[in-house]
Formats: sequence, C-alpha cells, structure tokens
Amino acid sequence: MNVPLARPDITQREIDAVVEVLKSDILSIGPKIVEFEEKVAKYVGKKYAIAVNSGTSALHLIVRSLGIKDGDEVITTPFTFVATVNCFLYERAKPVFVDIDPDTLNMDIDKIEEKITERTKAIMAVDVFGQPMDMVKINEIAKKYNLKVIEDSCEALGSEYNGIKAGTLCDAGAFAFYPNKQITTAEGGVIVTDDEDIAQLSRSMRSQGRPITGLWLEHERLGFNYRFSELNAALGIVQMDRIEEIIEKRARVAEKYNERLKNLDGVKIPYIAPQVNKMSWFIYVIRLDKNIDRNKVMQHLINNGIGCRPYFTPVHLQPYIKEMTGYKEGDFPVTESVANSTIALPFFNKITDEQIDYVVEKLREAINLFGR
Repeated sequence: MNVPLARPDITQREIDAVVEVLKSDILSIGPKIVEFEEKVAKYVGKKYAIAVNSGTSALHLIVRSLGIKDGDEVITTPFTFVATVNCFLYERAKPVFVDIDPDTLNMDIDKIEEKITERTKAIMAVDVFGQPMDMVKINEIAKKYNLKVIEDSCEALGSEYNGIKAGTLCDAGAFAFYPNKQITTAEGGVIVTDDEDIAQLSRSMRSQGRPITGLWLEHERLGFNYRFSELNAALGIVQMDRIEEIIEKRARVAEKYNERLKNLDGVKIPYIAPQVNKMSWFIYVIRLDKNIDRNKVMQHLINNGIGCRPYFTPVHLQPYIKEMTGYKEGDFPVTESVANSTIALPFFNKITDEQIDYVVEKLREAINLFGR
C-alpha cells in the first residue's frame, strides 16, 4: 500500500473555478484576488487582508511594514519552519530564540521576558502545527516593553484559543496556503491586520513598490514581485467556501489516529491545550520515546510505502543560521529533544481507514523492531 504524506482536497468546484479564469482575459491583478481577500478578512474578523505569493512573503512584508531593520532583535521560537526566521534575516535583524513548552511545542511564554533587550523590536509568535498560542499573554508582555507583535499562523487558519482566532490578536498575522495546508491556493499566503498603514505598505511592496493609486510605472518605495494570481485566488475562493468542512474532515482524521495510537507503547500523541477550543489541524505529529530509534522507524515506514518526515529540524541548528548567529547544539535543550523524537504521519482529508490502519500497523511493527 502507498500512503503519501499529504494531498490537497480538490473538488470539481475548484477545477471549474480555475478553468473559468483561464477562459477570461484576466490572469493577474483582477477581481478574484479582491474577492479572496474579502473572504479571508471576513472569516478571521480583520479589516484588511493582502494576498501574496507565499506565507514567507506575507511575513517578510509584515516585518518591513513594521520597520524592523539591521541590528534589531526579534524574539521567536527555534521550533518552526525556517521561513519564520528568514523573513527578518532578509532585513538583517537578529533572531533571539526562546525554548519551547514540552507539551504544546509552542514558544514558552514564561521565558520571553528574560530575552528582551534594548534592541528588541518585536515578538514573532508561531502557532506550531496549527495549535494557537495565548496571544493575550504575549500582548501583555509586548505592551510592557513597547514591542510589536507578529503572529505566524501559517499553519493555523481556523484555530481558536479561548475563542480568539489565530492570527488576529497582533499588529499583523500571516497565513499560508501551500498544498499541505488546511486550504490551498497551490502557492500563496495572506497578511491580515486592522492597521491601515501595514495594509497600504504591504499592498504597495507586494507589487514592486507601486502606489496604491497611480501610474503603472511609478514606484514609491523598494518593493518585490510578491503578487498573487487570479488562478490562485479562484482556487482559494472555493477552498474558503469549504473551510469549515475541510477543518472538520481533518479533525476526524486526527481523532482516528488518536484512538488507534493512544495506547501504543512508546508513542506520544499530540497534546492540545484545553484553552484551544477549536483546533485546525495542519499535520499529525507523534513523538517517540528516547529508547526508540526514530530514524530507523521512519525508514521502515518509508520502505513500506508510507510518507513521513521529522518535524521540525531546529532552526538554530540549520548550517547557515549557526554561521550567521553563533547558536549551537545544546542552546535550546527542549527543542532539540523534541525534534529528535518527532514523526509526521500521513495526514490529509481523503485518507481512508484502511490507510490509517496500515500506517499504525507498520508503526507498531517498527517500534517492536527498533526499540532499544
């Protein structure tokens, strides 16, 4: 049996919507983008949504819009996808990492204040694997030290913490729509904010620094080609119409895994904080006991046609990050311990019960083979 790690949930509605755009005369900078932005803004409850070509681009434009620059420090987690950190390295700002909570795998909020210096300009919160953080607490710290707050919710569209939607209790938040995300636009991301300046700057910078109104070849500032296409938007519009259906499907898959794995010796299923009243699952990540050879378990799964990945390799141990920042192994022990034990199992809306059972069977088999 072959079980891929991820697959998008595409129906005939999405296909028809994209074909409709292909038959039109407008493939970029058109009405579909505006419609998609309006749907996202309404869904999360923010005034503005600015669609761009990736979650990375969304984060980068937020950083630039907030004026974070050379020599500034941004506090964030080392347990994330590398784009979280790249977006302020592009501006020569310095990442200051805070180790993670061993249960939620999100940044340990209680350790943030000890990392704040006179150079700190912002906190970049990351909702890892779709689990949102306590943004009320983060905002209290930010207000105390006059810091900006960015929420990297690229993995958490639809999640809620105490009724607060991920990506919304901050100066600006970002979502991403790669094919393994909750909804997909093939490639794409979006900035959400109530701040008009951030919105206007982001709209300008995503399209080569052009003014919001003005001649096509006028450029007010340094910008980028981070534009979103009408094709991406058409796909996203239908996906946004289906988002609650999609989130519910993913929750059912996660629950099926939980039921099958909760009593399997050597496996820790994902922990969801009780304050998370709505979990929008991005991926399903288990952790293995230290006496089990994680890499051999993964290879056994792969050999049996099962897609899997270690999520995440710590950012501070990526070769170029080590070279640029001086961080080293041992600096963030909780992150490193967790990262050495994780496996992302196949997780997508249309996975069958037979496929889940096969994954669990081969995982149990591997644990018996490679437990020390």
